[in-house]
Amino acid sequence: MPAFAADNPADNPYEEPRSGRLAAWGNALLTGHTSPDHAATAVAGADDSHRVTGLPGDADGELHGLTWALGRLRVLGATGLRLALPVSGHPLGLTGPAGFNDAAMVAGEAVLAVGLPIGFVPEVEVYGPAGDQGVRVLWRCSAVNDAPPADVPSLDEAERELADGLRETTLMLTKLDVAGAGPQALRALDQWRRRGHTELLAPGYPPRAVRVLESARQISALLWIALGHGDGAAVSATEMAARREVLAPLGRTTRRAKAAAYNALVDERG
Repeated sequence: MPAFAADNPADNPYEEPRSGRLAAWGNALLTGHTSPDHAATAVAGADDSHRVTGLPGDADGELHGLTWALGRLRVLGATGLRLALPVSGHPLGLTGPAGFNDAAMVAGEAVLAVGLPIGFVPEVEVYGPAGDQGVRVLWRCSAVNDAPPADVPSLDEAERELADGLRETTLMLTKLDVAGAGPQALRALDQWRRRGHTELLAPGYPPRAVRVLESARQISALLWIALGHGDGAAVSATEMAARREVLAPLGRTTRRAKAAAYNALVDERG
Protein backbone atom coordinates (compact mmCIF):
# COMPACT_ATOMS: atom_id res chain seq x y z
CA MET A 1 0.00 0.00 0.00
CA PRO A 2 1.42 3.43 -0.91
CA ALA A 3 2.30 5.96 1.73
CA PHE A 4 -0.05 8.81 2.51
CA ALA A 5 0.71 11.44 -0.13
CA ALA A 6 1.49 14.39 2.12
CA ASP A 7 2.88 16.38 -0.80
CA ASN A 8 -0.07 15.75 -3.11
CA PRO A 9 -2.07 18.99 -3.49
CA ALA A 10 -5.30 17.01 -3.46
CA ASP A 11 -4.49 15.88 0.10
CA ASN A 12 -4.18 19.45 1.42
CA PRO A 13 -7.24 19.77 3.69
CA TYR A 14 -7.23 23.56 3.46
CA GLU A 15 -7.61 23.69 -0.33
CA GLU A 16 -10.38 22.18 -2.42
CA PRO A 17 -8.92 20.36 -5.44
CA ARG A 18 -9.72 22.19 -8.66
CA SER A 19 -10.94 18.93 -10.14
CA GLY A 20 -13.36 18.66 -7.23
CA ARG A 21 -14.79 22.08 -8.03
CA LEU A 22 -15.11 21.20 -11.71
CA ALA A 23 -16.83 17.89 -10.92
CA ALA A 24 -19.19 19.38 -8.33
CA TRP A 25 -20.27 22.49 -10.22
CA GLY A 26 -20.26 20.69 -13.57
CA ASN A 27 -22.65 18.16 -12.08
CA ALA A 28 -24.83 20.94 -10.66
CA LEU A 29 -25.04 22.46 -14.13
CA LEU A 30 -25.65 19.18 -15.95
CA THR A 31 -28.48 18.30 -13.55
CA GLY A 32 -30.13 21.71 -13.80
CA HIS A 33 -29.23 23.01 -10.32
CA THR A 34 -27.23 26.06 -11.42
CA SER A 35 -26.55 28.29 -14.43
CA PRO A 36 -23.53 28.02 -16.77
CA ASP A 37 -22.11 31.36 -15.68
CA HIS A 38 -22.50 30.58 -11.98
CA ALA A 39 -20.88 27.17 -12.44
CA ALA A 40 -17.92 28.63 -14.34
CA THR A 41 -17.38 31.33 -11.69
CA ALA A 42 -17.47 28.75 -8.88
CA VAL A 43 -15.01 26.44 -10.66
CA ALA A 44 -12.54 29.28 -11.27
CA GLY A 45 -12.68 30.40 -7.63
CA ALA A 46 -9.82 32.78 -6.88
CA ASP A 47 -7.87 31.83 -10.02
CA ASP A 48 -7.38 34.43 -12.74
CA SER A 49 -8.54 32.26 -15.62
CA HIS A 50 -9.52 28.74 -16.62
CA ARG A 51 -9.36 27.53 -20.21
CA VAL A 52 -10.19 24.17 -21.79
CA THR A 53 -8.47 22.58 -24.78
CA GLY A 54 -8.75 19.30 -26.66
CA LEU A 55 -12.51 18.83 -26.63
CA PRO A 56 -13.88 16.51 -29.34
CA GLY A 57 -13.96 18.45 -32.60
CA ASP A 58 -11.41 21.06 -31.48
CA ALA A 59 -8.60 22.17 -33.73
CA ASP A 60 -5.08 21.81 -32.31
CA GLY A 61 -4.48 24.47 -29.68
CA GLU A 62 -8.07 25.74 -29.67
CA LEU A 63 -9.02 27.23 -26.30
CA HIS A 64 -12.42 27.75 -24.69
CA GLY A 65 -13.73 29.41 -21.56
CA LEU A 66 -15.41 27.29 -18.90
CA THR A 67 -18.93 28.47 -19.66
CA TRP A 68 -18.66 27.43 -23.31
CA ALA A 69 -16.83 24.20 -22.51
CA LEU A 70 -19.42 23.06 -19.95
CA GLY A 71 -22.20 23.77 -22.41
CA ARG A 72 -20.32 21.84 -25.08
CA LEU A 73 -20.05 18.83 -22.78
CA ARG A 74 -23.81 18.75 -22.44
CA VAL A 75 -24.28 18.95 -26.22
CA LEU A 76 -21.78 16.11 -26.69
CA GLY A 77 -23.82 13.87 -24.40
CA ALA A 78 -22.10 14.13 -21.02
CA THR A 79 -24.53 13.43 -18.19
CA GLY A 80 -22.14 14.02 -15.29
CA LEU A 81 -18.55 14.37 -14.12
CA ARG A 82 -16.55 12.17 -11.78
CA LEU A 83 -13.52 13.07 -9.68
CA ALA A 84 -10.28 11.07 -9.67
CA LEU A 85 -7.66 11.53 -6.93
CA PRO A 86 -4.79 9.22 -7.94
CA VAL A 87 -1.42 8.84 -6.28
CA SER A 88 1.45 6.52 -7.07
CA GLY A 89 0.29 2.94 -6.55
CA HIS A 90 -3.36 3.94 -6.19
CA PRO A 91 -5.04 5.09 -9.45
CA LEU A 92 -8.21 6.13 -7.62
CA GLY A 93 -10.97 7.02 -10.09
CA LEU A 94 -8.99 6.42 -13.28
CA THR A 95 -9.90 4.17 -16.21
CA GLY A 96 -6.88 4.48 -18.53
CA PRO A 97 -5.27 4.69 -21.01
CA ALA A 98 -1.74 4.93 -19.63
CA GLY A 99 -1.02 8.39 -21.05
CA PHE A 100 -4.04 9.96 -19.38
CA ASN A 101 -3.35 8.10 -16.13
CA ASP A 102 0.26 9.31 -16.11
CA ALA A 103 -0.80 12.95 -16.54
CA ALA A 104 -3.43 12.58 -13.81
CA MET A 105 -0.87 11.02 -11.46
CA VAL A 106 1.45 13.99 -11.93
CA ALA A 107 -1.38 16.44 -11.24
CA GLY A 108 -2.79 14.34 -8.39
CA GLU A 109 -6.29 14.89 -9.73
CA ALA A 110 -8.49 14.61 -12.82
CA VAL A 111 -12.12 14.70 -13.97
CA LEU A 112 -13.80 12.04 -16.11
CA ALA A 113 -17.03 12.62 -18.00
CA VAL A 114 -20.00 10.28 -17.59
CA GLY A 115 -21.66 9.22 -20.84
CA LEU A 116 -18.71 10.45 -22.90
CA PRO A 117 -15.26 8.78 -22.89
CA ILE A 118 -13.16 11.87 -22.20
CA GLY A 119 -11.30 13.23 -19.20
CA PHE A 120 -9.63 16.43 -18.05
CA VAL A 121 -6.35 17.07 -16.26
CA PRO A 122 -5.52 20.56 -14.93
CA GLU A 123 -2.22 22.27 -15.68
CA VAL A 124 -1.69 25.06 -13.15
CA GLU A 125 0.54 28.05 -13.95
CA VAL A 126 1.54 30.39 -11.13
CA TYR A 127 2.98 33.64 -12.45
CA GLY A 128 4.11 37.04 -11.23
CA PRO A 129 6.43 38.21 -8.46
CA ALA A 130 6.23 36.88 -4.91
CA GLY A 131 3.41 38.57 -3.03
CA ASP A 132 1.55 39.46 -6.22
CA GLN A 133 1.10 36.14 -7.98
CA GLY A 134 -1.71 35.03 -10.21
CA VAL A 135 -2.91 31.60 -11.27
CA ARG A 136 -3.97 30.38 -14.69
CA VAL A 137 -5.39 26.89 -15.25
CA LEU A 138 -5.50 24.96 -18.51
CA TRP A 139 -7.73 21.87 -18.58
CA ARG A 140 -6.38 19.38 -21.12
CA CYS A 141 -9.06 17.08 -22.46
CA SER A 142 -8.25 13.69 -23.95
CA ALA A 143 -9.89 10.33 -24.61
CA VAL A 144 -10.23 7.84 -21.74
CA ASN A 145 -11.27 4.22 -21.62
CA ASP A 146 -14.96 3.49 -21.19
CA ALA A 147 -14.54 1.37 -18.06
CA PRO A 148 -15.47 1.46 -14.36
CA PRO A 149 -13.29 3.92 -12.40
CA ALA A 150 -10.68 2.30 -10.19
CA ASP A 151 -11.44 1.73 -6.50
CA VAL A 152 -14.14 4.39 -5.96
CA PRO A 153 -16.56 3.29 -3.21
CA SER A 154 -20.22 4.08 -2.86
CA LEU A 155 -21.18 6.81 -0.41
CA ASP A 156 -22.40 4.13 2.03
CA GLU A 157 -19.08 2.29 1.85
CA ALA A 158 -17.10 5.50 2.23
CA GLU A 159 -19.02 6.56 5.32
CA ARG A 160 -18.49 3.18 7.00
CA GLU A 161 -14.81 3.11 6.07
CA LEU A 162 -14.24 6.59 7.51
CA ALA A 163 -15.85 5.66 10.81
CA ASP A 164 -13.94 2.38 11.07
CA GLY A 165 -10.65 3.89 9.98
CA LEU A 166 -10.88 6.79 12.38
CA ARG A 167 -11.63 4.50 15.33
CA GLU A 168 -8.69 2.29 14.48
CA THR A 169 -6.33 5.22 14.04
CA THR A 170 -7.39 7.54 16.88
CA LEU A 171 -5.18 5.84 19.45
CA MET A 172 -2.20 5.99 17.12
CA LEU A 173 -2.80 9.68 16.35
CA THR A 174 -2.77 10.34 20.08
CA LYS A 175 0.47 8.42 20.51
CA LEU A 176 2.00 10.47 17.69
CA ASP A 177 1.11 13.64 19.61
CA VAL A 178 -0.79 15.41 16.85
CA ALA A 179 -1.46 18.27 19.27
CA GLY A 180 2.28 18.94 19.30
CA ALA A 181 2.20 20.10 15.70
CA GLY A 182 2.61 23.73 16.73
CA PRO A 183 0.37 26.80 17.08
CA GLN A 184 0.45 27.85 13.42
CA ALA A 185 -0.81 24.50 12.15
CA LEU A 186 -3.46 24.30 14.84
CA ARG A 187 -4.64 27.85 14.09
CA ALA A 188 -4.99 26.90 10.43
CA LEU A 189 -7.00 23.83 11.41
CA ASP A 190 -9.28 25.92 13.64
CA GLN A 191 -9.85 28.46 10.86
CA TRP A 192 -10.76 25.70 8.44
CA ARG A 193 -13.21 24.17 10.90
CA ARG A 194 -15.00 27.52 11.27
CA ARG A 195 -15.73 27.63 7.53
CA GLY A 196 -18.58 25.19 8.06
CA HIS A 197 -20.50 23.54 5.23
CA THR A 198 -20.97 26.53 2.95
CA GLU A 199 -17.91 25.88 0.78
CA LEU A 200 -18.51 22.18 0.27
CA LEU A 201 -19.82 20.71 -2.99
CA ALA A 202 -22.55 22.47 -5.01
CA PRO A 203 -26.35 22.76 -5.30
CA GLY A 204 -28.16 19.47 -5.77
CA TYR A 205 -25.79 17.30 -3.74
CA PRO A 206 -27.37 15.15 -1.00
CA PRO A 207 -26.63 16.29 2.58
CA ARG A 208 -24.96 12.96 3.29
CA ALA A 209 -22.33 13.67 0.62
CA VAL A 210 -21.56 16.98 2.33
CA ARG A 211 -21.25 15.18 5.66
CA VAL A 212 -18.92 12.53 4.24
CA LEU A 213 -16.74 15.14 2.54
CA GLU A 214 -16.53 17.26 5.70
CA SER A 215 -15.51 14.21 7.75
CA ALA A 216 -12.89 13.24 5.19
CA ARG A 217 -11.43 16.74 5.16
CA GLN A 218 -11.33 16.92 8.96
CA ILE A 219 -9.44 13.63 9.07
CA SER A 220 -7.13 14.88 6.31
CA ALA A 221 -6.38 17.92 8.45
CA LEU A 222 -5.32 15.69 11.33
CA LEU A 223 -3.14 13.64 9.00
CA TRP A 224 -1.64 16.79 7.51
CA ILE A 225 -0.60 18.01 10.94
CA ALA A 226 0.60 14.58 12.08
CA LEU A 227 2.91 14.43 9.06
CA GLY A 228 4.73 17.58 10.07
CA HIS A 229 3.15 20.37 8.03
CA GLY A 230 2.98 23.92 9.35
CA ASP A 231 5.49 24.67 12.10
CA GLY A 232 5.23 21.17 13.51
CA ALA A 233 7.49 19.81 16.18
CA ALA A 234 10.71 18.35 14.83
CA VAL A 235 10.78 14.59 14.41
CA SER A 236 13.53 12.33 13.16
CA ALA A 237 13.45 10.68 9.76
CA THR A 238 12.80 7.35 11.45
CA GLU A 239 9.88 8.76 13.42
CA MET A 240 8.40 10.36 10.30
CA ALA A 241 8.70 7.09 8.38
CA ALA A 242 6.83 5.35 11.20
CA ARG A 243 4.10 7.97 11.07
CA ARG A 244 3.71 7.57 7.33
CA GLU A 245 3.38 3.81 7.64
CA VAL A 246 0.79 4.03 10.40
CA LEU A 247 -1.28 6.72 8.72
CA ALA A 248 -1.16 5.40 5.13
CA PRO A 249 -4.38 3.32 5.37
CA LEU A 250 -6.38 6.25 6.72
CA GLY A 251 -4.96 8.53 4.02
CA ARG A 252 -6.18 6.09 1.39
CA THR A 253 -9.59 5.91 3.07
CA THR A 254 -10.01 9.68 3.11
CA ARG A 255 -9.15 9.97 -0.60
CA ARG A 256 -11.72 7.29 -1.41
CA ALA A 257 -14.31 9.11 0.69
CA LYS A 258 -13.62 12.44 -1.03
CA ALA A 259 -14.06 10.84 -4.45
CA ALA A 260 -17.31 9.19 -3.35
CA ALA A 261 -18.67 12.50 -2.03
CA TYR A 262 -17.86 14.49 -5.17
CA ASN A 263 -19.28 11.71 -7.35
CA ALA A 264 -22.45 11.28 -5.28
CA LEU A 265 -24.66 13.49 -7.46
CA VAL A 266 -23.91 11.19 -10.40
CA ASP A 267 -23.79 7.87 -8.52
CA GLU A 268 -26.83 8.42 -6.33
CA ARG A 269 -28.89 9.47 -9.33
CA GLY A 270 -27.68 6.42 -11.28
